[in-house]
Amino acid sequence: MIGINVYLALIAIATLLSMYRIFRGPTTVDRIVAVDIMTTITTGLMVLFALYYQRMIFLDVALVYAILAFGGVMAFARYMEGGL
Repeated sequence: MIGINVYLALIAIATLLSMYRIFRGPTTVDRIVAVDIMTTITTGLMVLFALYYQRMIFLDVALVYAILAFGGVMAFARYMEGGL
C-alpha cells in the first residue's frame, strides 16, 4: 500500500491547481467549479484521516460536509442562471 505521504502530496498538488483556477479563472463558472473541486478534495482528505486515525466519525463528518457542499454549489449554479 502506498504511504500516506504520497496521498498527501497528491492532494497538495490538486489543491494548488484548483487554487490557481479560483484566483485566475477567466469566468465565474470556472471559479465555482474550482470551489467544488476544493470541497471534493476536503472530503477526500477527511476520509483519508478517518482511515489513518481509524476514527469512523470522520466518515460521518465527511458525508455531511459533502452533502452541504453539493447544496452550496447547486445554490451558486441556480444563482448564476438567474433562478434565485
